[in-house]
Amino acid sequence: MSYLISGIQQVGIGNTNVHEAFAWYRKNFGMDIPMLDEDSEATQMLPYTGGKGHKRHAILAINLKGGGGFEIWQYRSRESAPCPFTVEVGDLGFTIAKMKTEDVDKTYARLKANGVNIITPVTTDPNGKKHFYLKDLYGNMFEIIESNDWFYKGMLEQGGPCGMVIGVSDMDRSIKFYASILGYDTVVYDKTEVFADWKGIEGSENKARRVLLKHSKPREGSFSRLLGSSVIELVQFTEKKGRKIYEGRYWGDQGFIHFCFDIKDMQGLKKHCAALGHPFTVESNPDFDMGEAAGQFAYIEDPDGALIEFVETHKIPILKKVGWYLNLDKRDPKKPLPDWMLKTLRFSRMKD
Repeated sequence: MSYLISGIQQVGIGNTNVHEAFAWYRKNFGMDIPMLDEDSEATQMLPYTGGKGHKRHAILAINLKGGGGFEIWQYRSRESAPCPFTVEVGDLGFTIAKMKTEDVDKTYARLKANGVNIITPVTTDPNGKKHFYLKDLYGNMFEIIESNDWFYKGMLEQGGPCGMVIGVSDMDRSIKFYASILGYDTVVYDKTEVFADWKGIEGSENKARRVLLKHSKPREGSFSRLLGSSVIELVQFTEKKGRKIYEGRYWGDQGFIHFCFDIKDMQGLKKHCAALGHPFTVESNPDFDMGEAAGQFAYIEDPDGALIEFVETHKIPILKKVGWYLNLDKRDPKKPLPDWMLKTLRFSRMKD
């Protein structure tokens, strides 16, 4: 690969109240550092927004303990459409976001005390790791999994996104896609059954093939230490067909709208994706203004049409209060940013 992937940059989440959602994710998941807060018109995603731009409000928030962020997204110029059916674990697209914690039991107790809708008890996955599942205010599903991969200690025991559960229609085709483009080339487990640890999740009564993938090579790049390692879990129903979650709806509508990776060398990635039959469907100009940040983004579709976003960051705010913005273009693309520099983001944390 000529290009470089630093990790999961963020999970896009469409909702109907960006401020309410941000407050909930701050309180329960520690996503309390707003890297971007922009209320403007989105004009780049026309293939997925009915051929025209729409006003929207987006907040990109991170948890400095480690992991990716959330892009919390709300339409302003139209009513955000919900999925017309209850999403099941094997439906096609992004069904469950994986969130990491250093103590599964502690996170379970804290979220239960907060009144969060926890839908399974603490149990173990097919790899013997502790986990449990919950829903946010809008019915989006999250999985809390144990991890020892951390950037900043001494904060909330929980970090940000470290993976995604993705419903697919052809398991072997999807395994190839996520290995050849995103580097998830190692199978942790590959099992087919009715899974007891899913009891309580919609669709859990169905027999399914469940494959957990990880990347064999450590991630590199400016944000690799913050974003950390990650996994992808692919799910295919074996006795019925999954439904396409965004069939007939727009990108930005309610639910998990995209799965985003921080990358370097957009043009190298573009050539690689095209050669594998997955060309960019959206590509911004090289110096796209993201309000308080700048960079370039592009999208491809996975074999079932789920949207994978790539972002090559050129400028980010480090300390907005004093006007400190970091230009990444002249840095060694493989070298992580110094820990002390990223840790200054703690001064931008929002406290309720």
